[in-house]
Amino acid sequence: MGESVYKRVLKFKEKYPSTIGWRLKQNSSIVERHLNPDEEVRYAFIAQKNDNPFNIFSSAVVALTNKRVLIGRKRVIIGYFLNSITPDMYNDLKISSGVIWGKVYIDTIKELVTLTNIDKKALTEIETQITSYMMEEKKKYGKLDKEKD
Repeated sequence: MGESVYKRVLKFKEKYPSTIGWRLKQNSSIVERHLNPDEEVRYAFIAQKNDNPFNIFSSAVVALTNKRVLIGRKRVIIGYFLNSITPDMYNDLKISSGVIWGKVYIDTIKELVTLTNIDKKALTEIETQITSYMMEEKKKYGKLDKEKD
């Protein structure tokens, strides 16, 4: 099956220590619970899923798989949140870098997903991972549409 989401997130946190993230194991478990049998994780990182740099209590694990982007957050008491972004729903990605942290905006057909408090040194890596994957997958969708016509 490969390396667990949690181990990938720990490596990310070690490489980019100023990224703010809590409850890594719990949040990783949400993503792992929703992986399909034929799905494998290619890349994972942590961030705050909100647009307020002072709100550091919305930690999320973001995993790029061979099928989609999953964003998992375990609630403190009961339950969790999960977002799934498939390539057909993906529109664009925007990066914003500040003095210490950066933000990643994933624009989808339905919503704008904002991920904040990310070590600004990690922004290039995150952008490359998500954009290159989505562009490759979008090409496949274009070919499928042409085959249908």
